[in-house]
Amino acid sequence: MNTGLLLLALAYVLSQFFRAFLAVLTAPLQDTLGVGPDVLATASGIWFLSFAAMQIPVGWALDTIGPRRTAGWLFLIGGGGGAALFAVAQGPIYIHAAMLLIGIGCSPVLMASFYIFAREFDPAKFATLAALMIGVGTIGNLISSYPMAFAAETIGWRNAMWALAAVSAVIALGCLVTIRDPARAETAGAGSLFDLLRMPILWLIFPLMFVNYAPVAAVRGLWIGPYLRDVFDMSVAQIGVGTLVMSLAMIVGTIAYGPLDRILGTRKWVVFGGNVITVALLAALITWIGVDPWLSIALMSAIGFFGATFPVIIAHARSFFPVHLTGRGVTLMNLFGIGGVGVMQTISGRIHTATAGGDPTAPYTAILGFFAAALLVGVMLYALTRDSRD
Repeated sequence: MNTGLLLLALAYVLSQFFRAFLAVLTAPLQDTLGVGPDVLATASGIWFLSFAAMQIPVGWALDTIGPRRTAGWLFLIGGGGGAALFAVAQGPIYIHAAMLLIGIGCSPVLMASFYIFAREFDPAKFATLAALMIGVGTIGNLISSYPMAFAAETIGWRNAMWALAAVSAVIALGCLVTIRDPARAETAGAGSLFDLLRMPILWLIFPLMFVNYAPVAAVRGLWIGPYLRDVFDMSVAQIGVGTLVMSLAMIVGTIAYGPLDRILGTRKWVVFGGNVITVALLAALITWIGVDPWLSIALMSAIGFFGATFPVIIAHARSFFPVHLTGRGVTLMNLFGIGGVGVMQTISGRIHTATAGGDPTAPYTAILGFFAAALLVGVMLYALTRDSRD
């Protein structure tokens, strides 16, 4: 891996961190700023929505000015600046604004690497390379679990955020210096996003893309923390261990999915099978929701493992993109994937507010049921799509 891709991988580690670190800061932020899970659910949703909203301009930028400036400048301003704003937060409006800015900064990182993979590597290896990048990036989930909980308890969450702001700025500047833009396609600038939206094959993939990542991202990114605290009265350190275990399962799952389309000769049925299993695991977690904390962590970890089909879905869709629309194609898929998390995470916060106050398991039963039902609908529509193997 060249230096530019290595720095994009490090930037993606931070992107994964920023979408998940709120889970272990639930108690510290409530103690210091008086913000509850509903505020943090909205903040998490804002991150995903701002990230998703940027996918259209990011796709255009990748196809026209290349990944170097697109990823470098946005991550410098959004990632570094947003983390600094979070470090000085005085209430909900600061947290929401910081997560908005961080979402914008993180928006081009993964897609810049996908663009380079799609333009400069063998198409048959796209899913493997994409899964490897996501697997490496998921180390950010590890850092956002017990290590972030430890940092919050030792140096304080504000100092930890200042350190992250500095690291983000250094990585962004490194991207500006080292990333090499692929040669422009001969038809660069031709066509538009509407050419992709007029492809019927994609409309059977979009619904699953919209709901696929939401259960994993929402549980790991936020709800695992409040759930383990409210239902089992676990400490910040114990929650950190639980999130660490789920993060490890997500890394292993992502890497395991990478080569399966080539080994099994199908992308569609790899994705279909993984998501059907994820629906079943969500149902199992609902069934045994208050039985035992480590059973819950095991089931959440299994959801993280089997729900990691994100790169294979993108590889399936990518096989239908015209070459000159590669950037806009991968970012369009990411728009649906990350946008779905933002919408569903925001709804989950409203569900929590509406069902809290009685049985401590009730809000989480409702939230998990919402995710399971949405994922089931997406899988049923995806079953009608056409397979691809090239």
